[in-house]
Amino acid sequence: MTKGRILVVEDDFDISNMLRIYFTGQQYEVQVAPRGGEALQITRKQLPNLIILDIMLPDMNGYDVCKELRTTTRTKNIPIIFLTQKDERSDKIAGLELGADDYITKPFDIEELKLRVQNAIASARRTSHTDPKSGLPTGQLIEDHLRELLRTDKKWSYVDLKINNFDAFTDVYGFVAGDEVMRFMALLMGEVAEEFGTPDDFLGHPGRDNFVLMTHGADTEGLKTKLVSKFNDEVRQHYSFIDRERGYILVPDGSRGERQEPLMTLSVGSVSTNTHQFSDIREITELAAEDRRRGGADAPPPIPTAW
Repeated sequence: MTKGRILVVEDDFDISNMLRIYFTGQQYEVQVAPRGGEALQITRKQLPNLIILDIMLPDMNGYDVCKELRTTTRTKNIPIIFLTQKDERSDKIAGLELGADDYITKPFDIEELKLRVQNAIASARRTSHTDPKSGLPTGQLIEDHLRELLRTDKKWSYVDLKINNFDAFTDVYGFVAGDEVMRFMALLMGEVAEEFGTPDDFLGHPGRDNFVLMTHGADTEGLKTKLVSKFNDEVRQHYSFIDRERGYILVPDGSRGERQEPLMTLSVGSVSTNTHQFSDIREITELAAEDRRRGGADAPPPIPTAW
């Protein structure tokens, strides 16, 4: 398991490659973006645990990248460490005023940068209430965002998602494989939200096999259909060839030996301000969950007959 996902935004190949090699060796997952625009696209699809951000970039400066991240709902809590050749007090203050968490000047001590990265990620995990497996906001942040939405006049939809048969999967494949499914789900949600939603859409993970998405996009039905179809198709890669081919798994069942369980699928339900007026957040979550249970998405396929 990695220590976290780092995005390095640096146009100097020698520096970015050195950071990629070093932090990969420290058990981090590292992505590199040579331009600010590319960095913004990456963060909208998959949230990193931390961004190392150079100020001097070919398309936009790091200050503008930081401002965009801090004013966008989905990315506003990502820790940012500025990396620059400038060493003037005014430059540091400018970065910190925009919401950067730290600042380090080139040439830098890689061991010092490592400690700053460790501390920033650890601090964010203590205070941001995010799930360590999916990297998505959990209970309190989800409730806070829902309350913010109730105070606005904007149109939005609340989407409730549940992974069917997740417990049976972890019984057979173990918790490490289950954690990989959590990360896969978070990545898939980010990709679909990027296609159908807006930068201010909110992705959350209340717990285990349950996820939520709050979107301002106009095509909620298209978003839901894409989520279900992509999940049901791509989740098969987490199974062995034999299980994929027969379409079910065999789960140990005590004295009864084994029982057949279907492969994982995704169920989705939603509510929207286009059709409802809400009085509190509990009403929103209950109505969306009820819609999901009624079959707001594809039902799991029948278990094939054993050979």
